[in-house]
Amino acid sequence: MTTEPGPFRSTADARRSIITRRAVEVFARSGYRATPVADVAKEAGISPAYVFRLYDGKLGLFLAALEHCHERVIETLTKVADEMPGGEPGAVLSAMGDAYAQLISDRDLLMLQVHALSSVDVPEIAAATRRGLERTVTLLKERTGAPDPAIQQFIAYGQLCHLIVAAGLADLTGGDGTEPRWAKVLTDGMAHPGSGPGAAAGR
Repeated sequence: MTTEPGPFRSTADARRSIITRRAVEVFARSGYRATPVADVAKEAGISPAYVFRLYDGKLGLFLAALEHCHERVIETLTKVADEMPGGEPGAVLSAMGDAYAQLISDRDLLMLQVHALSSVDVPEIAAATRRGLERTVTLLKERTGAPDPAIQQFIAYGQLCHLIVAAGLADLTGGDGTEPRWAKVLTDGMAHPGSGPGAAAGR
């Protein structure tokens, strides 16, 4: 017998989507440990008790937010691959890199990933981080056909993008108005679609 979803389930699913998106924003500001569930609830316009009805505590809420970020990454890279069927591996990877750089111009998505890495001593967060990497690497291999070293370089450049954007390296200028030499060593050859707090970087 098929059971149709009741009103609560429908409402809960809709609320869960809203709460998860708000959780990304709130956790991106202060990380896993420093963020109380009450802050996310307030941002979502609901009670903390209702959050606990939908998620397995603060950890469950953070994991849902992290999975939401991973899903956005996968959707973005998949869209590029779909638009370049049979493309040369290097060209497809380059286009994916550009798309990812644009994606992390959403600073919330970027910073949530950074905060997740700072909390990998929590086994569940470490496992979720590995699952996200597994999905990304598998997608890159299957959709581009690129050799392993090229995939490794793609991931390495992605982490450099995180560093450049999170630390605001693209916006540094010295007394003469030019980028400091030490920062240029890291940013050279990287594109920066935008500037300021929402800037992104990519190959």
